[in-house]
Amino acid sequence: MVNSSQVSYFTFNAYFESGHLKHIFFVIALSLYILIVCTNLLLIVVICMNRSLHEPMYLFLCSLFVNELYGSTGLFPFLLLQILSDVHTVSASCCFLQIFCLFSYGTVEFFSLAVMSFDRYVAICCPLQYNTRMTSNKAVVLISLSWLYSFLAVVVLISLIVPLRLCGNIINKVYCDIYSIVKLACSDTKVNNIYGLIYATLTIPCPLSLIFYTYVRILQVCFSGSKQTRQKAVSTCTPHLASLLNFSFGTFFEIVQSRFNMKIIPNMV
Repeated sequence: MVNSSQVSYFTFNAYFESGHLKHIFFVIALSLYILIVCTNLLLIVVICMNRSLHEPMYLFLCSLFVNELYGSTGLFPFLLLQILSDVHTVSASCCFLQIFCLFSYGTVEFFSLAVMSFDRYVAICCPLQYNTRMTSNKAVVLISLSWLYSFLAVVVLISLIVPLRLCGNIINKVYCDIYSIVKLACSDTKVNNIYGLIYATLTIPCPLSLIFYTYVRILQVCFSGSKQTRQKAVSTCTPHLASLLNFSFGTFFEIVQSRFNMKIIPNMV
């Protein structure tokens, strides 16, 4: 048994020998990464350069675009290196850094979507009070709190992994994942499981509950309002709902796969 801080590297067991196809996979992944970076950079520049867009809704969108750049940069460069490599290993420090990036990205995304849903709720349900209840300064504060909480919560999450004694160093994924490392532990993981449950509850059900509440209220206003009100709600909420559903389903399947994959843990290599 070894302390996780003494493990010098982790090996990924989910990669397969693809031969010449790895160059095709590399081009596909690189193209996706370039598309994500260029698209989000363009949208950020447009919002920053256009003063008429310096409003709460666009500030929230800008935060989402920055987070997309942050999360994709935490994943794609790593994947590109692993695709071209014949030995799929990563140092422990880089693995923990990737975990920090990916988990903080996911947390920021959920909280940003929750704050955006509240912004849409105020705009549609309380239009006369919107300019006083949701100012640009308040939007900046909410965005800052979302990022600060996400970073602090993930730092604690990672700090609880370091003391664990590990029985192996093989991860059955193509990237570093905190639950995969906890599965390698030979020591007691009760504290990790409790904090992980608290973290997951605060990160997923709580923001989703706020989003659900705000959309129930928005629907009530739509059904009791005019056709113009319904059109406004649809036009302003559809992009947010699309982003929410896409991210929520992806996160749900990732959690299920991570938590309930009962494969036998390989020994240290």
